[in-house]
Amino acid sequence: MSSRALRRLKGEQRAQAALHALKLTEEDDKDEDEQMKTNTQAAHKQKNISNIFELIGEADVDVCPSDEEPAEGINDRQQGAPMGKDAVKNEKSKKKKKKKSPAENGKDNLGAGDNIDAILETLEKSKGLSRQSTDNSASEHRPVLYVEHRNLNPETELKKYFGARAVLGDQRKKQRQRQFHRCSWMTVYKDTWPRFSRPGISMSLVESKDGIQHFTFEHNRDYQQVQFKFFDAVESMDPNNIVVLLQLNPYHIDSLLQLSDVCRIQEDQETARDLIERALYSFECSFHPVFSLTSGMCRLDYHRPENRAFYLVLFKHVIFLEKRGCPRTALEYCKLILSLDPDNDPLCMLLLFDFLCLRCREYTTLIRLYEEWEVHRNLSQLPNFSFSVALSYYHLSQQEDISPVENQQLKQKSNVLLQNALIMFPGALMPLLDLCTVQPDAAVSSHAFFGPSIQTGQPPALSELVSLYVGRCHSLWKEAGQMLWLEENVRKVLKRVDTLDPYVEDCQNKRKQRYQSAPRNIHRHVLMSEIKEATATLPLEVTTQPGMGFDPLPPLDSILSYTRPERQNMGASNESTLSLFFRSLLPNFNLQVSECATVCPSTIYFCLEFSGGVLCTLSQNIVTKVYKH
Repeated sequence: MSSRALRRLKGEQRAQAALHALKLTEEDDKDEDEQMKTNTQAAHKQKNISNIFELIGEADVDVCPSDEEPAEGINDRQQGAPMGKDAVKNEKSKKKKKKKSPAENGKDNLGAGDNIDAILETLEKSKGLSRQSTDNSASEHRPVLYVEHRNLNPETELKKYFGARAVLGDQRKKQRQRQFHRCSWMTVYKDTWPRFSRPGISMSLVESKDGIQHFTFEHNRDYQQVQFKFFDAVESMDPNNIVVLLQLNPYHIDSLLQLSDVCRIQEDQETARDLIERALYSFECSFHPVFSLTSGMCRLDYHRPENRAFYLVLFKHVIFLEKRGCPRTALEYCKLILSLDPDNDPLCMLLLFDFLCLRCREYTTLIRLYEEWEVHRNLSQLPNFSFSVALSYYHLSQQEDISPVENQQLKQKSNVLLQNALIMFPGALMPLLDLCTVQPDAAVSSHAFFGPSIQTGQPPALSELVSLYVGRCHSLWKEAGQMLWLEENVRKVLKRVDTLDPYVEDCQNKRKQRYQSAPRNIHRHVLMSEIKEATATLPLEVTTQPGMGFDPLPPLDSILSYTRPERQNMGASNESTLSLFFRSLLPNFNLQVSECATVCPSTIYFCLEFSGGVLCTLSQNIVTKVYKH
């Protein structure tokens, strides 16, 4: 029985007991008044009666409620016992005892209410004392990629940090005047958004096999026409055309994605995030009734372009949430993306999963994923998991609510894992110390195992993974205690290298045989993450390939449900040689002379009017400036 039902039962019993007590007090008052009247009448009669036998006769006339009481009264009075105050008191006490029986029942009911109070107290205590243990036990039974609805809302996490009043602000006052829209889990409709109307996206169930349901998004004919116009706007290299298209179709997904990238480049993070949330709301309104965000049994094929937009919107939303300071919410969305296609992982969310777990202190979640997936995914071959799992064990060993024996076991486990990670990926140490602004010891920097030859000699794919991890997670190693722990294990690693530990040679052979070329999903993840340390390590076949922000590095075997009609040849371009030159330098800008030339007449400006501002490029020094008109 739930605590809510117990409280309701307790309230009903208290109300019944109170009403019963009121009735009893009214009846007692009436009985006392009647008894006072009978006593006064009997006193008057006793004054007039002189013969005692008259009393016996009158006593026989009185009607008694039971057969035993008149017999006792007759015997007493025959023995000559006078009818005094003691007899009246005895009669009163007998009546009160009879009438107190329902009152005692009321007390019993109150006792039951007290029992309910005790039950509620024990429930609350059990909740307070064992909340962490119950959460841990519940999480153990759930799948590792289980998604909780309440954690998809960033306001839930922000309220824990700053309080509801600071997060909601004036929203409470506007609740009475707000318009009610469709309830959604991933985002909340904002009053500043255009009025929502279905843009033409729907979701259908493709197949259901072995408990796993495969879905796909579909575009109707109207949405396909809008998509063709969007392709024309992208090829025109003028973002103004995308703005116009978005004004006519405010919930077109690819336009929202492309325009969000433009706003982010212009450092308008608020608008960029708002556009992504609008696209997310549009997707959620088109979900299939059977599609579930939390079950982990729903799949979306990344090879279909209609589904790829949903992946990209979720990924960009994760990046914005992490920058906003909501790593727990970002981790929940990371689980969601990973559950949509855990076998292929098209956006390679495993390269981001460990960072979010460490940021929100979900150490047990990271360790559990590592233990369950190590057998069939070889997560130890990824630098981020090798270092992050060791760091998770270290943080668990620093907790105060564990026994000394458990503390020693966790610390020993963290030391072993960190040493194995340093031996397997020695090229990560020096860049990590460099970004943490820590000067390494002379014995470490001069040793050949951690020297420059290790970094330059590692395969390109390994350099890409190591650079991605160091560039993203170096901030997690800046604490003094972690640096002392790292220094201690680095010295132990050097001793193992000098003593020719066979594990060192084994790891060296693995590095030579593996990591020859990274798969396409890792390149896609690096491009979307925009971490400069990792972007610099991308191969030429990726950097020289033209790509769009709304579909970076699409799969080579995409499944197209509809194709774009062929366009007529527009003929030769009328642009001059100078115009083509600057367009080759700045392909996204429309070449035209701006009114901003009056600022400096001796120079030529090539400007792009966009969303209330003018993005100007100075041709002499290749400097970008923004002028608000």
